Amino acid sequence: MQARARVLRVERGKAWVKLSDKAGGCGRCDEPGGCRSMQITQALGAGKDEFALPLVPGIGPGDDVVISIPDGAALRAALASYGLATVLLVSGAGLGGLFADGRSGDTYALAGGLAGLLLAWATNRVLARSRNWRLGLRMDLAPASACVQGGPQR
Repeated sequence: MQARARVLRVERGKAWVKLSDKAGGCGRCDEPGGCRSMQITQALGAGKDEFALPLVPGIGPGDDVVISIPDGAALRAALASYGLATVLLVSGAGLGGLFADGRSGDTYALAGGLAGLLLAWATNRVLARSRNWRLGLRMDLAPASACVQGGPQR
């Protein structure tokens, strides 16, 4: 996924950028050769259009840049955050209900669900500290002049 942005300022080894194509796209997002720019702007969040990225040599304030996220990174992050929590919550509640006697089934299900959520939280904390995981979710910054939009020429 890619999105165009403009560098606002450079400080402490970071380039502060503002998305420039957040409001719309060319309408070719899902067609062959489409840039998928709308997907990256949605992945960055509706209210956040200015943020800092590691500075790339040769980029300065006012430069147009392209931000790219590896394909599938947003889906992997969402599945790890929300999918894992949902699966472990339901599984924990189900297992807790299996071990319950007749009168306290809800209490055991609640305890199992909370244990599942705690396990999901701990797993996500470990993933956040994993260098390999973070590298798969990285955002890369490149000068807009170095990127060529569109598919192969005919």
